[in-house]
Amino acid sequence: MGVNKPPSAIRVEIGELVLDGFRADPARVRAAFERELARLVRLHGVPLASHGPLAVDTLSGLAPLPSGLSARRLGQELARAVHEGLSGHGEVTP
Repeated sequence: MGVNKPPSAIRVEIGELVLDGFRADPARVRAAFERELARLVRLHGVPLASHGPLAVDTLSGLAPLPSGLSARRLGQELARAVHEGLSGHGEVTP
């Protein structure tokens, strides 16, 4: 008899984020991105990885972001877009 329990830890590693056309401070964008993505993963998990470990090379086809956002808002919106991709929206390249 197996017990289906949630993983004790979720690790999301992002090698590179490329932000063309934005003037926001990259360190502040990164900090806001990390906080928001951690919050979303805690609340909703990573649906594409529900059946075991998942490695994704590229997420594409995600909604565009407006270029005039503050660093904090840009980080939050970017995290939401990435989490949407990890939830099965957009195109995933393993």
